[in-house]
Amino acid sequence: MKNAVNDGGGAGVWSATGFRPGTKAGAGAGPGAASPSGTPGGADGDIWSGCWVAERLGVELVGDEGLGELLGLALRRNPKRAHLLVSHVLGKHIPQSPAVVHGYGFALGLRVRDLLGEDEARRAVVLGYAETATGLGHSVADGVGLAPYLHSTRRPVDGVARAGGFEESHSHATSHLLLPENPDLLAGDGPLVLVDDEFSTGNTVLNTIRDLHERYPRDRYVIVALVDMRSAADLGRLDDFAREVGARVDLVTAASGTVRLPEGVLEKGQALVARYESEAQASAASTGSVSGVSDSAGPDGQTAPEAQGAPATPARRVELGWPAGIPDGGRHGFTPEHRVRLEGALPAMAARIADALPSGAGRVLVLGFEELMYAPLRLGVALEKLTDAEVRYSTTTRSPVLAVDDPGYAIRTRLVFPAHDNPADGPGERYAYNVAGAGFDAVVAVVDSTADTPELHAPDGLLARLSAHTPSVLLAVVPSYAPRPSAVSPAQSPTERPFMLPEPLRGPEFSSYAPDEVGWLLQDLSDTKLEAPTEEREEAIQSGGAHYAESLPVEYQPSEAYQELFHNALAVSATRIAQAVGVVTETVLAERSPHPVLVSLARAGTPVGVLMRRWAQHRHGLDLPHYAVSIVRGRGIDANALRWLAAHHDPADIVFVDGWTGKGAITRELAQAIDEFEASDGITGFDPEIAVLADPGSCVRTYGTREDFLIPSACLNSTVSGLISRTVLRADLVGEHDYHGAKFYRELAAADVSVAFLDAVSDRFDSVDEAVDAQVKELLSTDRSPTWEGWAAVERISEEYGIHDVNLVKPGVGEATRVLLRRVPWKILARAGAGADLDHVRLLAEQRGVPVEEVAELPYTCVGLIHPKYTRGATGADGKAVTV
Repeated sequence: MKNAVNDGGGAGVWSATGFRPGTKAGAGAGPGAASPSGTPGGADGDIWSGCWVAERLGVELVGDEGLGELLGLALRRNPKRAHLLVSHVLGKHIPQSPAVVHGYGFALGLRVRDLLGEDEARRAVVLGYAETATGLGHSVADGVGLAPYLHSTRRPVDGVARAGGFEESHSHATSHLLLPENPDLLAGDGPLVLVDDEFSTGNTVLNTIRDLHERYPRDRYVIVALVDMRSAADLGRLDDFAREVGARVDLVTAASGTVRLPEGVLEKGQALVARYESEAQASAASTGSVSGVSDSAGPDGQTAPEAQGAPATPARRVELGWPAGIPDGGRHGFTPEHRVRLEGALPAMAARIADALPSGAGRVLVLGFEELMYAPLRLGVALEKLTDAEVRYSTTTRSPVLAVDDPGYAIRTRLVFPAHDNPADGPGERYAYNVAGAGFDAVVAVVDSTADTPELHAPDGLLARLSAHTPSVLLAVVPSYAPRPSAVSPAQSPTERPFMLPEPLRGPEFSSYAPDEVGWLLQDLSDTKLEAPTEEREEAIQSGGAHYAESLPVEYQPSEAYQELFHNALAVSATRIAQAVGVVTETVLAERSPHPVLVSLARAGTPVGVLMRRWAQHRHGLDLPHYAVSIVRGRGIDANALRWLAAHHDPADIVFVDGWTGKGAITRELAQAIDEFEASDGITGFDPEIAVLADPGSCVRTYGTREDFLIPSACLNSTVSGLISRTVLRADLVGEHDYHGAKFYRELAAADVSVAFLDAVSDRFDSVDEAVDAQVKELLSTDRSPTWEGWAAVERISEEYGIHDVNLVKPGVGEATRVLLRRVPWKILARAGAGADLDHVRLLAEQRGVPVEEVAELPYTCVGLIHPKYTRGATGADGKAVTV
């Protein structure tokens, strides 16, 4: 086993007499350790919040100099362990700045990511422990950034299959359940990262690993804790266990030490608790206070009765606008995609809370609920950024702890109220510590909808208890996440894919491009029969019987004469294309992002995206990420691909890339799809403006040229696009959590010119450097606002030729070529005098028996007309039958 604890920092003993320097090696406290009042060591500055217990029981905290800033001591009502280590930075018992609480977990997560490396971090799963470490574990997962998160739970959920469980031997409530929505979440062989607030005996971790390792063995485990508090006797247990299971075990902590316990400490502690509890009840009875409502024992052991303030005011609800489909926490799993969606929605939710706070509120507590720690924590962090108020965060708990109103004791006050989430182990008391008497102007109670019960609102419930101690109580309810129906049965459908989105497909397994040139956010449908005769497809599409994306045309195999035309066209146009590639890439770098993430619209945009990536390497030494995603007219962009992109990159850096514009239909489609995605997922930042090589339709601002000229990659289908088909979206093949599909035509490798096309263009980069600089300088000072003249021209042509459907009019050399390759063409309109740019179009038209009509005033070099209202044997608007 490898120990990976921090190095450095002082060491010593924390006891009733204060801190005594010592010689123990260990760790510093970590970032920003602070007490509830913001000062290290305890609520009263220099007084350690463990002195009271240390003095009466002889307990000593031995370890790092910063250990006492992280931990205080209290006494618990527990027959198994007398003392309780109370963290100042966990956000459970002691109200703390939300940023400090999240920051500790996040920093530990960053260290785990560095320890594992990015590749292993992507394969990892982070597991937190209920109830205390659910928020800490989730914060660690945030720091790791690439791994899904799951926490154990004591709340069984009807119909959700148990994937594991274990016991926590020293706890007052022992049974932990593992209830992932995706049964495969724990089944992988990547590292398992286990997170708890305190690593003491190691029993809980060992119980977990034993339970899971029997079913899902793996090579590596990482244990993460705020503090390593193992005794000398326990230090070797992990090494022995690692050898036993044959796995590597690493340990990452913020600080380390141990607790020295004198003989008989358990009995002495139990006697102290019994004495003070009895005095608290007697004091409450003598003052007329309701027994068990709120108590705190003074330094002399006398109980301070509940504060008698103004009459309690009812809580006001705040509608958060929690994003649909985002889990309330990690009980059933929480993916990086979920995290990105939540991040996008947090500012608006925090703003709703801020608007509901009373005017002038200077001190605000965001109070979570037992296992529901992460959602209120992140709301607290967002609220802290929005308001000038001092925001603190803590949660309620089922852990019974003695309250003593003494600056040397960690739990100063206690609110007691009945459980309000119908717990499986029956009714019982629940607690909120250090809330009463803390001077909060408002408390925002955050619960999940399962816990929004009559007991919560009862006269002795949590909200009433809070109202007695603060002028304003707000209630924010997070919807309890309901796992998908497919997840509630232990047996998955054989065709059901895992919920987590897979990594992009790459060559040579998928496409003939090199693996670093492009990652395809698609699913491989290569073994599925999708091709249909062109005429059958056209009839089905125009009759409304099928969408064009539900099948594929039979791949056109070019004749020798046509292939020769392609190579001649490439030789002639390579320099012009290289210049356009340089211009559009430099424009993106200047205006969109200095480190863009190129996302091509598959498949016409993919060769252009690869060329833009090559230009950025050639000119600037940049290694730009490049992906290809599917967009389907009338169906929008692949939302799962957007979720993956948002989870791995800043949406503001995403630049969508396409080959060319025609009438601008895809430009409009993308803008609408991004709006719908933001509304449904709450993820913002994507810019829908497409960067294109050629913009003859004047539909975008970012382009290499607005000329309508031959781009050789438009001359062919898959054999110039990495051997990838156009994309497919069909309900029986693409599920809710699947990427759109495509095929890899490996069998066409002998005819593949994809890399030859790229190399021919990139070989001309050096020769166009100066021309690119001059053109970019001119463009950046020019008004490039879209005029949409292409759309207007298409509408006019549609009416003039009696088609009455703009979708059947395909303007530009590229689109007209597609009509001849994949659809049933009716006519080709060619601008009078157009030269070699149309040689391949004329040859294809001749082969298919399609007339080419020269037009004097045409805004494009050519326009392809799909046969209107096509059925086999139909005639066009001029009464002439089409030749197929």
